[in-house]
Amino acid sequence: MSALPPMDLVRPMIPRTLFTSDHDDFRNTVRRFFEEQIAPHSERFEEQQHIDRNLWNKAGELGLLCATMPEEYGGSGVDRLYSVILMEEQARVGDSASGFSLHSDIVANYVNNFGNHEQKLKWLPRMASGEVVTAIAMTEPGTGSDLQRIKTTAKLDGDAYVVNGSKIFITNGYLCDMAVVAVKTGPDEMGAASVSLLIIPADLPGFSKGKPLKKVGMRGQDTCELFFDNVRVPKENLLGQEGMGFIMLMQELAWERLMIGIACVSSAEYCLNCTVDYVKNRKAFGKTVASFQNTRFKLAEMRSETQIARVFIDRCIEEALKGKLTVEAACAAKYWVSDLLSKVVDEGVQLHGGYGFMLEYPIARAFIDSRANRIYGGTNEIMKELISRSI
Repeated sequence: MSALPPMDLVRPMIPRTLFTSDHDDFRNTVRRFFEEQIAPHSERFEEQQHIDRNLWNKAGELGLLCATMPEEYGGSGVDRLYSVILMEEQARVGDSASGFSLHSDIVANYVNNFGNHEQKLKWLPRMASGEVVTAIAMTEPGTGSDLQRIKTTAKLDGDAYVVNGSKIFITNGYLCDMAVVAVKTGPDEMGAASVSLLIIPADLPGFSKGKPLKKVGMRGQDTCELFFDNVRVPKENLLGQEGMGFIMLMQELAWERLMIGIACVSSAEYCLNCTVDYVKNRKAFGKTVASFQNTRFKLAEMRSETQIARVFIDRCIEEALKGKLTVEAACAAKYWVSDLLSKVVDEGVQLHGGYGFMLEYPIARAFIDSRANRIYGGTNEIMKELISRSI
């Protein structure tokens, strides 16, 4: 893979106002971690289909994991802007392999928001240190976005739930030490009211993992199937209350969808930088590719639309910090910015010419990595359906 391009070639049209000097100090730490520990090893991560396990421990030592969790449970008790910084710096180096944000800002939030004191004390400190890697297991082979139709069952038998079923497309699944799993604890006719969440340690008998899945892109990211064959899960591992799983999932979805928007706009900025760096140095017909009017106009479009996305995402972040982010705003952030990223990447590939199709160039990797953003977190078609309901 070629060296990372200069990252500040395209300056913002509108300055950002979200961050303080404390945030900037944290960003410097995160930036060094991704530039030194992650970016140089991307090809090896793709070959093994997951990052090195010890990187979780290193991230924990630096305070990069679960930073927003209360200090009582191993976190730093900071605001979600620290999470935003982690996502942005991951995108800044074109990394699609590490699953830190899912661990820290999805799984940890479920445990912190809905778990009891004993559950938080047992899991969150070890998640923050990197001792425990976690996953969230919702999607099944036959259900896709329709979580009310999941088939994985959890039947109470004495002091334990007996879990049977399987999950697919699980990020951090291969390395996970624990997964928060969506299960059916009631009959199908109860619909959403039959869905519960269980904390399931990966070392329980009957819990097994498939090999990492062979994906079109994001090949370095740990993604696999999980299988449950009569797994006895202590009933005290129930997260929240039985039958409340679907409601808990819905409460966290707005932030999860905004997370995709945050990553996508930062990735668009990264791809724009990659493209500007290339066209300013590549020559055709005796002059740089950047000197052609078509190139300049395409770059103007990419820069303008990326800046528009940045302003919208930052406003959504402000609303999320106040606890006022609406479902439709989060859906718009997820679908529109992921669509925009695909557009920016496609234009970038075209301006690279034949080299845009070579995996040694970052834009080519972005071409195959970015496509999944329009699918996971709820497909973009589902996002439009949800937005339309509020009209």
